[in-house]
Amino acid sequence: MPLISEEPQIPESAQGPRVTPATGRTAPTPRPVPGPRSAATPRPGRPGPGPARPAPPAQRAHPAPAAPARPQPTDNRSAPQVQLIPAPAAGALDAAEEAVDLLLESGRAPGDILVLTTGEQHPWAVHELSFGEAAYWAQQDAGDDVFFADASAVDRAKPRPVVVVAANGDAGDAVARALPVARDRAAALLIVCGDPQTINSALGAGV
Repeated sequence: MPLISEEPQIPESAQGPRVTPATGRTAPTPRPVPGPRSAATPRPGRPGPGPARPAPPAQRAHPAPAAPARPQPTDNRSAPQVQLIPAPAAGALDAAEEAVDLLLESGRAPGDILVLTTGEQHPWAVHELSFGEAAYWAQQDAGDDVFFADASAVDRAKPRPVVVVAANGDAGDAVARALPVARDRAAALLIVCGDPQTINSALGAGV
């Protein structure tokens, strides 16, 4: 009497087609879902009735790379590094804003940056001053955001690691008065946007 297997054998043709990956192809790897991008905390609007204050350029959303280690302050602080961004007077403010964006993208904190204008003030400064000088300068004291100021008030501006100067005025004497003080306010880096000849003359040395 022939032996009968306990489990019936399924013919190969009844097992369905075999799936064979195409030669030379690899299965796609699912991409990770990026997390939410960090952004500078927006400034609250003015209490009471009236329009809320617009966020300055420093509060645009940016990726948050690891911030570089900051050097420890010393008593004999060396002169800051000076960078010149050539630009006409009419384009100096735009160049300064682009420099701020690059600083933020490189990991600089918004509160590390002071922006000075030698000609027309930045629109953010004009708007904030409409709420009164006390509230305006209090934002500098808070130190949690990029601060925009007129170069004529540079004596009132407090030192920050980075100072950006937009030489957007036609008067060379205004640039000459502002740059030496701006260099003194910059702890690590001074960026000047404007006409190279005027800037070099004001700094008293080639940049």
